Amino acid sequence: MGFHIIPKNVQGTLAMHRVGSAGNTSGSTRPRREKRLTYVLKDTDDTKHCAGINCLTVLKPSSSSCDYLFTGSRDGTLKRWTIDDDEARFSATYESHVDWVNDVVLAGNALISCSSDTTVKIWNSLSDGICTRTLRQHSDYVIRLAAAEKNSNVVASGGLGGEVFIWDIEAAALPVAKSTDVIDDEGSNKLINSGNYGLPMTSLRSVTSSNMSMNNTQSHGYNPTAAKGHKESVYALAMNDTGTILVSGGTEKVIRVWDPRTGSKNMKLRGHNDNIRALLLDSTGRFCLSGSSDSMIRLWDLGQQRCVHSYSVHTDSVWALASTPSFSHVYSGGRDLSLYLTDLSTRESILLSTNEQPILQLALQDDGIWVATTDSSVHRWPAEGCYPQKVFQRGVSFLAGNLSFSRARAVLEGSTPAPVYKDPSFTIKGIPAVVQHEILNNRRHVLTKDTSGAVKLWEITRGVVVEDYGKVSFEEKKKELFEMVSIPAWFTMDTRLGSLSVHLDTPQCFSAEMYAADLNIPGAPEDLKINLAQETLRGLLAHWITKRRQRSGSQNSSNGEGISGRDISSRNISLSRIDADDSAENHHLVLHAFEFSTVSPPSIITEDSQGHSWRKKITELDGSQDEKDIPWWCLDCVLNGRIPPRENTKCSFYLHPCEGSTAQVLTQGKLSAPRILRVHKVVNYVLEKMVIDRPHESGIPDGQFGLAPGVGQSLLPSLSDSSLRSGIKPWQKRKPSIEILCNNQVLLPDMSLATVRTYIWKKPEDLVLNYRVVQNR
Repeated sequence: MGFHIIPKNVQGTLAMHRVGSAGNTSGSTRPRREKRLTYVLKDTDDTKHCAGINCLTVLKPSSSSCDYLFTGSRDGTLKRWTIDDDEARFSATYESHVDWVNDVVLAGNALISCSSDTTVKIWNSLSDGICTRTLRQHSDYVIRLAAAEKNSNVVASGGLGGEVFIWDIEAAALPVAKSTDVIDDEGSNKLINSGNYGLPMTSLRSVTSSNMSMNNTQSHGYNPTAAKGHKESVYALAMNDTGTILVSGGTEKVIRVWDPRTGSKNMKLRGHNDNIRALLLDSTGRFCLSGSSDSMIRLWDLGQQRCVHSYSVHTDSVWALASTPSFSHVYSGGRDLSLYLTDLSTRESILLSTNEQPILQLALQDDGIWVATTDSSVHRWPAEGCYPQKVFQRGVSFLAGNLSFSRARAVLEGSTPAPVYKDPSFTIKGIPAVVQHEILNNRRHVLTKDTSGAVKLWEITRGVVVEDYGKVSFEEKKKELFEMVSIPAWFTMDTRLGSLSVHLDTPQCFSAEMYAADLNIPGAPEDLKINLAQETLRGLLAHWITKRRQRSGSQNSSNGEGISGRDISSRNISLSRIDADDSAENHHLVLHAFEFSTVSPPSIITEDSQGHSWRKKITELDGSQDEKDIPWWCLDCVLNGRIPPRENTKCSFYLHPCEGSTAQVLTQGKLSAPRILRVHKVVNYVLEKMVIDRPHESGIPDGQFGLAPGVGQSLLPSLSDSSLRSGIKPWQKRKPSIEILCNNQVLLPDMSLATVRTYIWKKPEDLVLNYRVVQNR
């Protein structure tokens, strides 16, 4: 026996129906995987990094009295700081990478960055964060870059795919043809068609495999020079000033020397016992410094093709090296948290400072050295960069011989050197990274803990912190906030970027609904259901919708036309039930519970139709993006109010009188209702059935019924004419008090069927509810 689903009518009535013996699955096909939409939430201050600093570099413009520091972070962004005297002022954010920024170099006025998103990006270093080109040649994480200081066109990149590419930045940055080719990240992340740029989208189409094809070569025909030879991951690169020599190293424990002009390999140097993590070349390209996970620093003479000195300084992996301009001294840091200065000729070494986190990269600026660590703050330490030998007069130095560290320290009788400096001379503060999170049962709140130990409660449908509990026990707070409520998991989440990244995948994201009353929507009908993903998407794209309508309006006005009806699509949840004004403006009204901050707006991460990932703040979407940029299912939901069919939105159950109860048997079959249906609605149904002597006369089949906001409204036509004329309903004369039980436990009226099934029934078979009459009133 089949059954019909009773849709929710325009008054918001909820419906139950009888479940048939089998569902119709004929013609079903496995849906293809659609593109994901992710939004990244930030705390109040967007001018600071919120994750570890992987890289940094200093620009000293000849036309400016101040220097600029560029930092790249695990939060996926780069930031520019204006350095003047002992002051660092935030001046720009460069946001386009969708994963960790691993390295950054300067090539003239161009800023080059690489990322775990497998791309290399070119930026105008003094612009307001505009990415001018995205280079997509690597097949895996891009870990390291190298630039030729006196040849600003040459930059090399290497990564975990074992690939090393040498780029002519000027050629790589040339504009592409104005056609349907991909123009990567030129301000709008837009796929531009020369004939239709800027036109509003008037229809939506699904992205098929025919328009999803992509390759990693550049659309305008440029291909970099490949230095082929690495069989494993590349972690270190360096180039001399003129760009005539390139060195690379990685997990193969050898240093390869290349001619970057041709990509040919000149030699291979062996000596390290572990992964090579850092490399430096002097300006001429004759000498090379290497740092390794074997804790050793080695100095190589490339002319002689051999190691001429070894320096045993660190107790753990050496991850960062920086040399003085004369290449006479080297600063080194790594996993042991220590920053050392070593005289390369005398091998004398001294401990400059001890950091709280492992050191990832170093950059000299005048007489100071900037230190990037796995913390979100950046520290500047005194370094006497012009006269480094002065430092040795301030502390106890030791000989960095070629022995292993344990034996070298034994010579010092186990003494631990004291750092010359206790505190940095300057710090650019960051925001503590989120390192732990727990999605609460209401599926709107997330509890987090950051690196400082602070515990916060986020509301992800608005992207804000609603409670800051300070440094309390995360586990205890999680127990305290537990609610016995069951909402489907409609999103996934991670904290890889040091903040909350919320992932929405269709159709799973549309599985969760809540009653408008629970969202405190004023004037909303009691039974109005709100789809959480749909309203969240509408909140995220509110700025885009406004800009899009403005663009459409200005274009139509220039043509002497008004805004077309197709452009302003009706909402799936009619706002006329909430607001009296049902004008076109209200069709895109964002509910208060889904309003995202414009002060610290979230960023959207998704893929375009070519499979290329992009990232922008929601307030930077200019309305030109269409279905080639934003997943079509998101736009279909927001503009047309359409969401895909959802599974498991119903809950099947049996409804029987309690054992030993004298209450009449109301139904013999299985019932089905929305999972969010409350127990008090089941009480209403029992009341309706009990107060009608002959339910079959109502014309409604047993087991199929509608529940309206008022008790008995859906069955009023079945009552006698006399009772209607008198205005007194039979159930008002003899309304019993009903209790609903499950597993002999009385259920609270506000419990949903999903909550009862999850926390009280706890059995794989269909839910069984019992009812009993407690008293008459």
